[in-house]
Amino acid sequence: MKQHNLERPLIMHIDLNSCFATVEQQARPMLRGKPVAIVNRRTEHTAIVTASYEAKAKGVKVGMKFKEAKALCSGLIALESDPSKYRYVYHKLLDIMRDYSAHVTMKSIDEGVIDFHQTSADVQERDLVEIAHEIKRRLREEIGVWMRCNIGIATNRFLAKTAAGLNKPDGLNVLTSHNIREVLGKLQLTDLTGIAHRNQQRLNAVGIYTPLEFLDADVVTLQRMVFKSVVGRWWYDRLRGWEVDDVSSDVKRVGRQYVLERFDLSYDEILGRLHHLCESVGWRLRSQDKAARGVYVYGKTRERQYWHSSTLSSLPFSSDKTIYVLARQLFEQAPDQLKEIGVHVYSIEPIIDQQLSFFNDQIVRERQVTGAIDSINRRFGERTVHSAHTLASGLYVSQKIPFGSTRYL
Repeated sequence: MKQHNLERPLIMHIDLNSCFATVEQQARPMLRGKPVAIVNRRTEHTAIVTASYEAKAKGVKVGMKFKEAKALCSGLIALESDPSKYRYVYHKLLDIMRDYSAHVTMKSIDEGVIDFHQTSADVQERDLVEIAHEIKRRLREEIGVWMRCNIGIATNRFLAKTAAGLNKPDGLNVLTSHNIREVLGKLQLTDLTGIAHRNQQRLNAVGIYTPLEFLDADVVTLQRMVFKSVVGRWWYDRLRGWEVDDVSSDVKRVGRQYVLERFDLSYDEILGRLHHLCESVGWRLRSQDKAARGVYVYGKTRERQYWHSSTLSSLPFSSDKTIYVLARQLFEQAPDQLKEIGVHVYSIEPIIDQQLSFFNDQIVRERQVTGAIDSINRRFGERTVHSAHTLASGLYVSQKIPFGSTRYL
């Protein structure tokens, strides 16, 4: 049986509390202490993206329709998301974290990990709890007095995140082999990151109903009976404080979707919004120095029917023009009465500089023009230069909060 990792905890997980709502309360002092919900569109049927702690105390939850939340909390204030504010706070947090180690990983726009294993000697000599308190203070001083965060410290990323989820808001916890049983004894299986309903059922099927029973399970049971793969070994090690999550994945698909703001849009108006999505996808793709070979388009109707179509090109592409041309061809088969549309590119590969030739000079020239437009947009702001066809759609298809991946920040 593998023992717990007994090394000094050198992984710190930082989680900004109710980030987007808190940022708005920081920016607008009149909202402090009041229930606030962040939404992506100001309608009563929109879903709540983030809720302030004052709203959560009234039963408001992420994903809840605003109309339902308003019934629970009559004084709930809805604010449309303002990604520019959140990106600013993201970069400020990132700058603070990098002052302590070069080994910083942002897990999302409001969560990050500091690995102290290879930092400077003077930082390693410091108590990480002291550094955690210092980071909390710097957030208040360098971003704003209303900013709060939870911090967890452990020997691996999983347990550090688990520790950061305790005692919200503004908590600070260290999780080691000495207190792991005490902490897990107070949690449910679904409190563990990565254990949702399906994995809970797998564990329950072999008699594992609590995190402590999960911790005590042998590796053979987890690997052969529960997860039926090497994932069982990873969970066995993860719960004992050994690092298995320090991995990076390459981008495999880039996409955007949009819920149409009205049901009476003309076909050309819908195409304008599709074109806007293609421009956004192209920008994201090129920001990673990638090209794609495939385009996938989908639509959802008011009757909840799902339509999709895709095509694969023999040559890689990355320009907005090519993505839209392919997407529009696919979209000709789309059904009527759509309420949501989306476009993705796939079969992604690195952009390779190509020499001008009889066969690819058009591709190279297109990339040069696209590169010039990207340079202008990076300098003067997103969509400074864009297709005239998407001029009207810019009022509706605004850039929303980038959940999960921070690649495009």
